[in-house]
Amino acid sequence: MADDGNTIFTLPHGASGFSTRAAGPLPVTDTRAFRRALFTAARAAGGGAGEVERQTYPLSFHTAAVVLREDEHVVLCHAHLPWIAFATERRNWYTGQFGDPPPWASAFAEAGFDVLGREHLLTPLAEVDTSSLSRAEWHNVRTYGVDTLGGVLFNAWA
Repeated sequence: MADDGNTIFTLPHGASGFSTRAAGPLPVTDTRAFRRALFTAARAAGGGAGEVERQTYPLSFHTAAVVLREDEHVVLCHAHLPWIAFATERRNWYTGQFGDPPPWASAFAEAGFDVLGREHLLTPLAEVDTSSLSRAEWHNVRTYGVDTLGGVLFNAWA
């Protein structure tokens, strides 16, 4: 869908984690900045930082956690764009398993990341400017039945 003025989000190059030769290489998120923000967030939460699981093909994101006494908050960092999301469980791809950002998520925003909320991630693709997606990306969207913004951003399309 092109941006007709009613869309709430425009997908930039790299959003799906896939690129075409013509589009050029994907940008790369600074994992050191992510790790620093993770430790800052963990301190603010009164917990500890779990190990960062770096993105490997076909994942489009890094995974980490902030560990509290009785709880673990799964933190997702997009591998190509400075976006942070929270999930209810560790998975290889996400559709609707997103959580709301906790109060200490501001540590990521202060480090230059955009923190995406659950409601935003569950936005239907019909309300997103998807004009930058290639035919190959659309093939994956259809093949994997992805119908939300979060599904495009945090995926494991092979």
